[in-house]
Amino acid sequence: MKIQERTGAGAGRSAAPAGPSVGERLPTPPRERKPALAALAVLLILVGALGATMLVLQAGDRIEVVKITEEIPAGQAVNDSNTTSVMVAEDPGINYVKWSQLDALKKLKAVTTIPGGVVAVGEMFGEEAKVPEGKALVGLSLKEGQYPAGLKSGATVAAYRVGGTSRSGSGDDADGGSAGSSGSSGSSGGDSVIVDRAVVDYVQDAKDDDLVSSTNLPVTLLVDDAQAAALTQAATNGEVALVLVPGN
Repeated sequence: MKIQERTGAGAGRSAAPAGPSVGERLPTPPRERKPALAALAVLLILVGALGATMLVLQAGDRIEVVKITEEIPAGQAVNDSNTTSVMVAEDPGINYVKWSQLDALKKLKAVTTIPGGVVAVGEMFGEEAKVPEGKALVGLSLKEGQYPAGLKSGATVAAYRVGGTSRSGSGDDADGGSAGSSGSSGSSGGDSVIVDRAVVDYVQDAKDDDLVSSTNLPVTLLVDDAQAAALTQAATNGEVALVLVPGN
């Protein structure tokens, strides 16, 4: 009886399906192909290559233009000493002055003061300088001692009337009281401030040959309209002296 039961139990175990052996690999499902992703990757590669090509082409499309190396006051022109050439990427929206146009540019004037270190564009130059509204340019011819050493364009100065006392005091004795009144007026006005703040628009370079042959220094001041007449009159009489003031 016991023998039959064991036999039946063994028969039941032999009928169960055999599992996979330890060394066998489970079958993997086939990979799903995605042609759309592959096409997108190829497209991105092509776009990147095209963009890199365009950058290289743009970088290679450069032109030689004029660069200002020193400040050019309004009304002055460029020359060989205040310009140099640089290479820039060509841009149709910017009116660069090409280096080959330098000789033609020398015939024009800076419409406003041009700082050094900038690339020249056509809008900076014209037939004549543009004086700001409410301002005037007054020319001076100063002797040594009437201006500070090392005076440069762009400096802020004050203009004083000097020597007025001796000039106005020398009158004809026949004028009597009129001459005395004039002398008194001259004494009170001597060494007075004509312009408290003015900007040096132009001063001749000390290395200039014209300055070497002359004892006077040509200077142009940018002043208010209301001060231009008095400064011009004093300059005509040689009674102007310049002093550097804070702001330089």
